[in-house]
Amino acid sequence: MTNETPKPTKYPLLENLLAHRGLPLRGTYSVSDVAELFEVSTRTIQERVKRQELNARNLPGRAKFLSVDLEDFIRNSSRPRPPA
Repeated sequence: MTNETPKPTKYPLLENLLAHRGLPLRGTYSVSDVAELFEVSTRTIQERVKRQELNARNLPGRAKFLSVDLEDFIRNSSRPRPPA
């Protein structure tokens, strides 16, 4: 038994969500991949991109998302608390 400390994750929020859903960390994600991850329609993801709430990359093929894009989206997705 070794006392190795776990390697820090590069995308902690994304990696936690992926682990919860039983999905692997990947290099790029398609619109349908992201829709599946967040359990929404592809149209919802397209609207978030259109409103510039989610950054999509213009990589070969259709719009793609990098892990850093999804991590930033999750980090910035908290809703403001209503006034007390």
